[in-house]
Amino acid sequence: MRPSVRGLLFDSADRLILFRRTVPGRAVYFSVPGGHVEDGDAGLEGTLRRELLEELGATVERVTPLTTLAYPWRGRIKVQHVYGCRLRTMDPALRHGPEVDDPARGDYEVVRLAADPAEIISRPIVPPALAGYLAARIELLPALIGSGPASPTDDPGRAR
Repeated sequence: MRPSVRGLLFDSADRLILFRRTVPGRAVYFSVPGGHVEDGDAGLEGTLRRELLEELGATVERVTPLTTLAYPWRGRIKVQHVYGCRLRTMDPALRHGPEVDDPARGDYEVVRLAADPAEIISRPIVPPALAGYLAARIELLPALIGSGPASPTDDPGRAR
């Protein structure tokens, strides 16, 4: 099973950007942007930047490795590398890929939540391992990731 990445993406007001997912035949749930590593990705951070651009039309800065989660999924162990990052730009017109193009995948409504444990535990965030990580640390993450002007190493065009 290919590893995946997830981006805990915070805007300038320290709100966490998530998807409110409405999928036919399932209860509404919330998910963190990200996806599987693909051939041609420039490492895990490259996967993260590609996925955030595809799913949100977003560019990011202050990419910070946070944790790696491993949990059972469909009879195997799924590994997700979780990064924190700051939103640099977001243009919904740049969204593309199966999340946007395939109506059978349901709706990916972008929502912003305050960095407050009550906001996290009141919503069904999947996977549960990531929900638990968020609930325990959400108040600490914005400071850990940092704010203010980006450094030259945050250039998304820079080779990694």
